[in-house]
Amino acid sequence: MIHVRRAKDRGQTLLGWLDSRHTFSFADYYDPEHMGFRALRVLNEDRVEPGKGFPMHSHRDMEIISYVLEGTLEHKDSLGNGAAIRPGEIQRMSAGRGITHSEFNPSPSEVVHFLQIWITPDRQALTPSYEQRTIDASAARGKFQLVATQNGRPGMVSLHQDAAVSVATLQPRETMVHRLRDGRHSWLQLARGAVNLNGNVLSAGDGAAISFESELNVQAAGQTEMLLFELA
Repeated sequence: MIHVRRAKDRGQTLLGWLDSRHTFSFADYYDPEHMGFRALRVLNEDRVEPGKGFPMHSHRDMEIISYVLEGTLEHKDSLGNGAAIRPGEIQRMSAGRGITHSEFNPSPSEVVHFLQIWITPDRQALTPSYEQRTIDASAARGKFQLVATQNGRPGMVSLHQDAAVSVATLQPRETMVHRLRDGRHSWLQLARGAVNLNGNVLSAGDGAAISFESELNVQAAGQTEMLLFELA
């Protein structure tokens, strides 16, 4: 069973410096039919204007992932971390019992385009923590490459949840088949390009909730980048 969430049907926040598209209910956007998918609670596609960003603000009890598509995202937090996140990297921040952070576009001319992802942790009041890793781009060509797992592995960030995040890139007209584990649920988010997913045509920004499927058959219509969330 596959249910497609079209990019055009998402919520939107426009603040002049920010264009944010919300797959699920977030901030002032509320849709009782789209409150999340399993442990995947937030999936925002954000574009931040040059020299602008999110000022210091607080979170708790959430796994927060940043995945940059274009530009550079500058991160600072109350743990003393400071880093620049670029395409080909993934960041995970566990808010735990409380953390304050900011995300900023340091470029004087280039918009930063990124996905902000929240996953509900398996327990509350964790010790706040931060990780950032470089993704093995070659391993993600033509197949899904794990970038985040529950226990973490070399080259991946760790999650405090029974969940896994993978990334894949496809060339135009390239195809791939991905086997799904029995009893799991998945969400596929198309970051760029266009694909046919088990007979469903998806364009950039579209997502798909996937349950009770044994495999994913993907055919790329253009240069494609996508994320797969595999969830309990």
